[in-house]
Amino acid sequence: MRLPRARPGAAAVQVPGDKSISHRALILSAMLPEPTSIAGLNRGADVRATVAALRSLGATIHLPATANKAATVRGVAQLRDPGRALDCGNSGSTMRLLMGFAAGRVNAVLDGDASLRRRPMARVAIPLRLMGAEIELRAGEYAPVTMHRSPDGLEGVDYRLPVASAQLKSALLVAGLRAHGITRVSSPEPTRDHTERMLRLMHASVAIGPRARGRTSVVCTVRPSRLRGPKRINVPGDFSSAFYLLAAAAALPAGSLRLVGVGINPTRTAALAVARDMGVDIRIHNRRAQSGEPVGDLVVRGGAVLRAVDVRRSLVPLLIDEIPAICALAAIARGTSRIEGAAELRRKESDRIATTVELVRSFGAQARPRADGMTVTGTASLRSPATADTHGDHRIGLAAAILAAAVGAPLEIANAECIATSFPGFLRTWRAAFGSSRGSPRP
Repeated sequence: MRLPRARPGAAAVQVPGDKSISHRALILSAMLPEPTSIAGLNRGADVRATVAALRSLGATIHLPATANKAATVRGVAQLRDPGRALDCGNSGSTMRLLMGFAAGRVNAVLDGDASLRRRPMARVAIPLRLMGAEIELRAGEYAPVTMHRSPDGLEGVDYRLPVASAQLKSALLVAGLRAHGITRVSSPEPTRDHTERMLRLMHASVAIGPRARGRTSVVCTVRPSRLRGPKRINVPGDFSSAFYLLAAAAALPAGSLRLVGVGINPTRTAALAVARDMGVDIRIHNRRAQSGEPVGDLVVRGGAVLRAVDVRRSLVPLLIDEIPAICALAAIARGTSRIEGAAELRRKESDRIATTVELVRSFGAQARPRADGMTVTGTASLRSPATADTHGDHRIGLAAAILAAAVGAPLEIANAECIATSFPGFLRTWRAAFGSSRGSPRP
């Protein structure tokens, strides 16, 4: 992909619907007896994998050809055995959430691409087995995931997560909706709460609150529930996608960018506080609520002198997807920035510690990997490489775009097709944000 040079301006753009919320809206709507309309659904490859899998399990999903029209989901009470492996593509969210959705209810195999087959699934299978699910993994850890019907159903569980993971937490909460008894999930740190918010929107019996158990935990409790309503879900713009554009605008010497209708859930926006600590001028306008989620317009101005920042371990679960963007900003900041407690990055679509360090170095800044993070020392003399490789990781491709904006040059991005997994229409939105046109429709 040839990325055009980013130029300062005063654009207003929208980003695709939130990927995390889109997965959850589809899966939970597939448990409803009445049809649900989902507006703003992300149309990237990851979400399309969830759509295809749910259809194979018996849900009826109508996805209009144009993204500005709402999708419709009609749920299914009795899942059907698909008869062939469900292809989750590159989407860890699809595989892990479907494990919770389908646990004990169907005979099915969940599989994915080579990258997904390297990502850990035992952390989901272990607590689901405690609930009574029959699940087999390759080498005891990896996909393909083979699931069997459990004649006696599932039992509730009281489980402490070994790592702070919204996907793992959500898989257990979804499974708990159809279990006998109460399911409690304790997390060592706060994580994204999109599942809990949507469960409340659908009148599930769910409670959230901190509880001391050695140290403060965040505990979610769900009781068996028959979900109902709403008839329509409005998915806000994806904060993570917006943050990469925001960071690119901040890297420019002047100009401003308004990102309209972005989700600003407090369990997602820790990266805003980090960017502000670095000196980025970010403001939120037009705050409102949308289907249980807070939404606003993000306005960022370029030209600020950035300073280094330390990202604490406790913040990592709340900005895990934005760390490559923060490192890209750190490459032009004064001083050395440090990221710690982020070992989970090594188990993403790529080893994101290694690939982020490689990317930053390729632009001329200093970066060093650590076992659970990295350091980045900024420079005033970034240079653009001939090509930046995504290594099949959409976040690395988006981080490369930020660095290209900082250099003020076009960039050739290799293996850029992966960017569409989370940000369909990225190049069109980039041109609208930083090129000759002003504004773009939602991709």
